[in-house]
Amino acid sequence: MTSARTESASRGGSSAPDKAPTPTYIVGHKNPDADAICSAIAYAAFKEARGERGYIAARCGNSNARIDTILARFHQPLPHYLSDVSPRVHDLMTPAVISVPEQATCAEALELLDRHHIRVLPVTNTRRKPLGTVSIAHLGGIFIPRVSEPRLMRQVHTSLAAIARALKGRPVHLVNEESVEDFYVRLGTMDIRSFWSISERENIPADQSIIIVGDRRDVQRRSIELGIRALVITSGLEIDAETVALAKDRGVAIIISPYDSATTAWVVRTASSIERVVERTFVTVGPDERIADVRKKFSVTNHAVLVTSDDGALVGILTKSDIFKPVQTRLVLVDHNELTQAVSGAEEITIAEIIDHHRLGALNTAQPILFINEPVGSTCTIIADLFRREGLQPSPAIAGIMMSGLISDTLHLNGPTTTGKDAILLAWLSEISGVNSKQLADEIFNSGSVILANPPEKVVRSDFKIYEEEGIRFAVSQVEELGFGNFWQHAKPIARAVQDLRDEERLAFAALLVTDINTQNSLLLVKGDSTFIGKISYPHVEQDEIFDMPGVVSRKKQLIPYLSTLIKEMAADGTLPTGKSAAPFKKRR
Repeated sequence: MTSARTESASRGGSSAPDKAPTPTYIVGHKNPDADAICSAIAYAAFKEARGERGYIAARCGNSNARIDTILARFHQPLPHYLSDVSPRVHDLMTPAVISVPEQATCAEALELLDRHHIRVLPVTNTRRKPLGTVSIAHLGGIFIPRVSEPRLMRQVHTSLAAIARALKGRPVHLVNEESVEDFYVRLGTMDIRSFWSISERENIPADQSIIIVGDRRDVQRRSIELGIRALVITSGLEIDAETVALAKDRGVAIIISPYDSATTAWVVRTASSIERVVERTFVTVGPDERIADVRKKFSVTNHAVLVTSDDGALVGILTKSDIFKPVQTRLVLVDHNELTQAVSGAEEITIAEIIDHHRLGALNTAQPILFINEPVGSTCTIIADLFRREGLQPSPAIAGIMMSGLISDTLHLNGPTTTGKDAILLAWLSEISGVNSKQLADEIFNSGSVILANPPEKVVRSDFKIYEEEGIRFAVSQVEELGFGNFWQHAKPIARAVQDLRDEERLAFAALLVTDINTQNSLLLVKGDSTFIGKISYPHVEQDEIFDMPGVVSRKKQLIPYLSTLIKEMAADGTLPTGKSAAPFKKRR
């Protein structure tokens, strides 16, 4: 994921016009079924056919034998996997970090802060590992006048080479120019008879003094005779050869400054090393940390956190204002509209569109979005209709993908959610793909038993969704089989897995709907509070928590409405359980 930057970094040039657009991921629900995968692939193809760039088919769960069969049949890759779309540090940080080496001067730091319009400047060593930060606030302390301590006002901790760089001056003669020392700066503007008296009163040694003077030859020579450390000649004025020779003989450095005396004095002070103003206490984070977690760290620092790689090198910076910027990555939800079923972190980024055929759940968006919700048998039906309405014909492979999602969700037009539109569009897609829908249905439904191909814990999580009704959370899983034989052979371990699912997700109850594609009947296995289970009116089958549900094949249209009705009845008569034995239940008042 990437995001635009507006602070804390060098801006550089404008973006190239052909820059790849920020990705928009088209993703189905957790534990995806065939319709969720197929509709993501199909909607990405629809966007491409319309000339819209940057849309990527994705998934937030594992594949299964049925999905693998469909994708192999139509030569489509498995969509991009998203485990969590929560904004990360790398989404909002400035990657091209402007920094200074620890040997830098205040002048160099100030220039970078001003040139790049930034507030905080990391200080790094030769291996790009952060040593601290400097800011305008830190640097300002050096230039605040201390009238009560004039000696300190004159002090500069730096080297002659750094002074020459800061002044953009011309060195005439330098001595030990790289040595970092404490210097004291004086203006040679007084009469020759009294100009050194102030230095004597402040007990400033000559060999630590820098004298700033214009073309006053008498002050220049007197300074050299006193054995000062350096002489800075202002306004670009030349110095005579005899004085230069005297300076070389006495070991006094000479630098020509292009500025006047007042400006030169100020610039020399900025040549101080940043060593004394570096803030050594700083916070580091990794680029993959969640923004939600990093926000807490700004209670420690008011400025910025430094982003470092695994080896400790500086790779980015994140300011306090950065963490409140929207992440540019967007989502299109297909085959669901409830955040409890969406990829982790979906609530923290922009949901741009929703294409679905399920009931409406609780979902708020920051701005209006495209929301298509139709009471048809599959999401692929809706997307096929979009192709047809806009006069766009999908490729044979994409038509086959949409056929597969439609066939899977409607049980080849035999399920209770099937509509006339499903049948019309299935015929249209069959003509484009050149595939017989009956033969494709046989291939899909014979593609392997979920129960035989997976351990019990994966069976109950292969296609489960979490719902919330009357303040309680519950989950319903569904598997489709050819007959109930495989289920009965593994009923006990599957029942334990359903109980584990309930416990791990802290649910009021968890249920598994096992549907026989041939007979269009189902069995319902439920784990939860006995009061709730006792409300289920369907007949028990062998075990108290397994119910025979003839004619029930749709989780969305038949089972969920029935379970919701039971919960509402219990809430109305005050029989929703309370206490530790039913922790996920909340009594409604």
